[in-house]
This record gives sequence, structure tokens and C-alpha cells, in this order.
Amino acid sequence: MVKIVTREQWQAARPARTPTRITRTKGVKIHYTGSYVNPKIVTDHGICLKLTRDIQRMHMAGGRGEKYIDIGYNLLACPHRYVIMGRGLGVIPAANGAGLNDDHYAICALVGSSGAVAPSDELLHALCDGIELLRTKAGAGREVKGHRDGYATSCPGGPLYAWVRRGAPRPGAPAGKTPKPVPMPDGVPSFVRTLRLVRPYLRGPDVRMWQERLVRRGWRLDVDGVYGPQSAGVCEAFQSAVGLLATGEVDELTWRTTWTWRPPQR
Repeated sequence: MVKIVTREQWQAARPARTPTRITRTKGVKIHYTGSYVNPKIVTDHGICLKLTRDIQRMHMAGGRGEKYIDIGYNLLACPHRYVIMGRGLGVIPAANGAGLNDDHYAICALVGSSGAVAPSDELLHALCDGIELLRTKAGAGREVKGHRDGYATSCPGGPLYAWVRRGAPRPGAPAGKTPKPVPMPDGVPSFVRTLRLVRPYLRGPDVRMWQERLVRRGWRLDVDGVYGPQSAGVCEAFQSAVGLLATGEVDELTWRTTWTWRPPQR
């Protein structure tokens, strides 16, 4: 049975107006918060509810560049296996990007780009519960994609996107076929792994290759093959400069953009 948190239970604000109804989509897109999430969230469900209120407040205040009439997601999923009602079922979301909201519902997993970043099994179960709810009650199709599919963003982060690429399996289910890596454009080296600031620091030829490319593009950076604080800081600055979510992590989209981005013509 799906465990649902109603809008009343998380004390949602009233939407500015009634959202547009929608009866069928190609499927669902998975999101994350894109910000710091307190690691204590895994033991304190109250943090889940407060975070949901904070997201709604930010969306309705224009914190993502435009004011939404309500929280942007149809549903949210928390690490206590609750499905939290956002806009709800059968209404158009606002989180997928301009021109993309008619095609997919939106579910936000309550993990972030720092702090609590890796989805627990219970959170993945909640995502699967939400997907099934949208399929059985709101006409969602079979597609499960990440926010970054079709939109220039790092969302839903490396760990969640890897789960999406595996076919969004329910924990404990038999493993399906491993998806083939997405081919990089001509001239872009193959992506090996997400580079993030961890201890011990990540080292290797892929780190050096990325550093060399940034230096050639004018960024000041030691080319030492070590992904330390300097590399993470330059990565965050680069992401901000090119319009990506500034996570400080070189994920697949950031890696590709490092080679393919061109500054706008003046």
C-alpha cells in the first residue's frame, strides 16, 4: 500500500490558481532538490515536511527564475517511503522546463547535491510507489527519465540518474539489462565516472584530462590529476558560467559541456 502524505499534512500553502488538468503523459521525470539536504533527514521525517514547505515557498516566490503557481512537482518521495502530494495527480507540473511539462509528470526525490545525496532503498521504493500511482491513477506512460534528459541541468544528480539509467528498478527486483553508455559527440573523450570532492581525493587520468581542458579554456587550475577543493571550486564556477546547476561535481553533462560549450557571440 502506498503511504501518502497529503497537502494538509505537510501544511501546503494554497496555490495561486488552479493548475491545468492533464490526463495522459509519456511517463515521469525524476528530480532532486539540487541543494544541501540535511543528512538527519533519514531519521527525522519532520525534516521531509519542512523541506517540502521550503521548496513550495521558493517555487512560488520565483527562486528558480520564475514564479510558479504552486510547488513545481506532482509528487515528492522521502526516505521514509512516503509519497508526498505536491501538485497532485492529473495536473501539469512546472519543473521539467519550458515546453516539456506536457510530456511527463514530475517527482522530486528528497536528496540533494550535498549532504544527503545517495537515495536509500526506502526512498527508491517511494519513487517506484509514486511512479505506479501516476500510471494507475493519472495516465502516466512507461517512460522514466531524468530531468536532465532534454534539459540542460545536472538534475537529478549522479546517483539518482544512474538508477534511472538502469531502468528505475525497485530495490530487490531482478536486475535488468545494463543500459549502454550514451556516446559522446565527436572529439569528446569518453566519460568514465562522476568527479566529486571526497576523501581520499579522486585521482586518475580522467581528472587530469578534465583539468587540462579547463586550463586550455582559460581557467586557472593546477593540472595534477587530483580532484581536490581547487578542482571542485573551478568546476562550480564553470557550471555557473555555462548555465548548469553549480554542484561542483563533474557529471556526464558537465564533462560533455567542458568540450562542447562555446561562449555566446558578442
